[in-house]
Amino acid sequence: MTRVFGTLVPVVRWTARYPYLVLLLALGISALAANQARDLKVDPEFANLLPQDNPSVQALERVRAAVGGGETSVDVAIESPSFEANVRFAEALVPEVMALRDPETTELYFARVDLRRDTEFLEANALYLATYSELDDLEAYLEDQIVQARLEANPFYFALDDEEPEENDLDPIQQSYDYIVGSEYNVSEDSTILAVRFFTAGSASDIGYIERLYADLSERIEFLNPDLFHPELTTTLAGRLWRQRVEVRAVTDDVTGSLGVGALCVLLAIVGYFFAKRVGMRRDRTLRALGEEVLRAPIAAILIGLPLIMSLIWTAALASLVFGTLNIMTSALGLVLFGLGIDYGIHFYARYVEERCADDEVENALVRSFLGSGQAIAVGALTTAGALFILVFADFKGFSEFGVLAGTGVLLALVAMLIVMPALIVSLERFGLLTAGDTRDPGVPAHTGPFRYAGVILMGTAALVVFGLARSPAVEFEYRFGELEPTYEEWDSVHSKVSQAYYAGPRRNPAYIVLEDPNETAGVAAALQHVMEQDTALHVVDADSFRTTILSVESLEERFPLNARLQDEKLARIARIRDTLLTDPLLASRGDADLNRLRRAASTTEPLVVDDLPDDLRTKFSSKDGTLGGIVTIYPAVGLSDGRLSMAFAEDVGTVETADGRVYHAGSVSIVAAEMLRLMRREAPYMMLATFLIVACLMWINFASLRWTMLALVPLVVGIIWMLLLMAMLGMRLNFYNMVVLPAVIGIGNDAGAHIVHRYREEGPGSLLLVLRSTGEHVTVGALTTMIGFAGLLLSIHPGLQSIGALAIIGIATTLLAALVALAAAIQWIENRGERPGNNRGSTELGNDTGADV
Repeated sequence: MTRVFGTLVPVVRWTARYPYLVLLLALGISALAANQARDLKVDPEFANLLPQDNPSVQALERVRAAVGGGETSVDVAIESPSFEANVRFAEALVPEVMALRDPETTELYFARVDLRRDTEFLEANALYLATYSELDDLEAYLEDQIVQARLEANPFYFALDDEEPEENDLDPIQQSYDYIVGSEYNVSEDSTILAVRFFTAGSASDIGYIERLYADLSERIEFLNPDLFHPELTTTLAGRLWRQRVEVRAVTDDVTGSLGVGALCVLLAIVGYFFAKRVGMRRDRTLRALGEEVLRAPIAAILIGLPLIMSLIWTAALASLVFGTLNIMTSALGLVLFGLGIDYGIHFYARYVEERCADDEVENALVRSFLGSGQAIAVGALTTAGALFILVFADFKGFSEFGVLAGTGVLLALVAMLIVMPALIVSLERFGLLTAGDTRDPGVPAHTGPFRYAGVILMGTAALVVFGLARSPAVEFEYRFGELEPTYEEWDSVHSKVSQAYYAGPRRNPAYIVLEDPNETAGVAAALQHVMEQDTALHVVDADSFRTTILSVESLEERFPLNARLQDEKLARIARIRDTLLTDPLLASRGDADLNRLRRAASTTEPLVVDDLPDDLRTKFSSKDGTLGGIVTIYPAVGLSDGRLSMAFAEDVGTVETADGRVYHAGSVSIVAAEMLRLMRREAPYMMLATFLIVACLMWINFASLRWTMLALVPLVVGIIWMLLLMAMLGMRLNFYNMVVLPAVIGIGNDAGAHIVHRYREEGPGSLLLVLRSTGEHVTVGALTTMIGFAGLLLSIHPGLQSIGALAIIGIATTLLAALVALAAAIQWIENRGERPGNNRGSTELGNDTGADV
């Protein structure tokens, strides 16, 4: 590595002689990159974190193409004291909205609308539209009613106790009836809020499309002048698209705000550090000299911040060219790269200040800094980039895209710090804004004595490592999606209006299987029914809990038979139920409301045809292009906000094999999220292990000594174990957000060891305290500024982004402590034993390629 750096010395000298040309080229490239990156946005869609050839992703695309879904709906809540005024406004609004077109594509925004249900038709034909299992429940209920009525008619019958009857009453039947018939309009209990739901016709993944849609919808509502319908009539826009709009805005604002706050605090910290350092090194301690240093204080922020900002712009342009958007994982990339890149600038500039304090020429000081700290910077950057590039091989895009952008961003930050920063230093020196002539050599002796209590520190370190390994299994993974979702007040305020009018009941978050041939639905439904009967084990959550994850399976053939045989079978069952209700002497005399509704629901005597169905009901069984059938709907019996239950549901219904061996895949956002979680958990251990191995290999290549390599890895290994120990003690959990920052923690921890070991090899035995006072100070400042940068994420409203900041801070802090304490103690302990931890010390001469022996 030293020889390679020696060959690059002419490049550094050329940069020092033509700094303005270098800066001009860097600024030109940055301007072009900024233009390319200006439209870069955050895509919060989880489905985009999986490969496009993933079966669950392809199934979701088929579902969206065929039936759309609630995730692409737009709701309008109409509120006033008058229900009639609400209905009139809704009826006036629907044709106006359904005619709206996207000005960019000229395509219609919406494909269908849910406003009014033909409840009279549904009430009269509810049993014809019931599934076979629902008819079974109804027949069992009627039989129980007859038995109970006979007992009560017996003069000798009396109840032995007042116990509540077992769950064999009308509740399940009432739920099915309400699901089939429902209410005529979607209204709140007091009828003051009426909700209208529009379903989009096209793709709704583009935030620009969503913005245009809501803007045009708002304009159309204003055009109708709601005051004309009722003075107190108001409208509220909501829907899943509104939430997506709010989420994209919030995440984008969070990321940019966190980056801005973090970057500002970091630069202020750098200014303060170098200001204090220069004041302490001045020969002249007058007020005038102090004033000069105050005016020069921002120079450090410019020197380190400008090249780093350039590298971030270059990386953003790359993201725009290669991926087009940032995903939810790479959205925090700016802070990660800022944290990694800022270290390089601190180390290089601090070393340059030391070299200039020795009354060296600017060019020679740059070369010495390049051959000294520059080499350590490059080793750290290359190993970090290599570790990040390992993530490229992951199928989970949260890892692979992060690996591409973060690895490239680290290399670009390295180039900026080793090429652009020297040019900027020379330029500022020429303008007299950066001078070292009025400073003094700090005068730290080359040999400053031993690092005390090394043996005791090593024993304490070993004890904490053992304790950390024992406690590390206590660090759990956060499966509860709800714990990682932010609370959007803007969304909650509008959704609360619509939720008063829409009641989803137990049937929510369905998965769909879309079939090309409607005749295949019976086989798929039968296969799913078989899964329901297996009593799927839910011991992933509760070891004693065993029940199916499927609530119900619906297909067109069950609710609306198409062939004559099935139609005759269903009509025969309805006739038996109708006869029981009308002719059984024990039931016929009863006139309660429940039985009267059932009598009306059993009035179907002839097969229904498609044209008989109301439009709102026909769309329920049809794809967006009007094709009838070919859709199997699966409702979960478990809450999918717990990732373990979500994965169990996906395991049951994600892939379905029928009796004849055909395989089908169900699609839903929940299944994609479960697949994403499963893939991420499966790949994460291998990615982390591969990351560590590539770091170790590159360190070994650099040092060409197993002992030096093992010493340089001490902060990384010990720091990670201590990080797990702290997480266990604080009750912190890993999740699919903060796991993406672990490679960055590995990179930063590796940098600390590389810098200290490299400087120690350069200075030789007996120089450990010198190394800690110089390079150790730079490592500390770099780590602290990185922690300050990540602390910006703690201000985020997004729990997932907060967890990234918290884990990064803890990981950086523990690796820093391990570098300053455990690594220093290990080096001193080896010295105390009279051994050298590597080859003989070399020298770093100007203009040649010699240095620490490798």
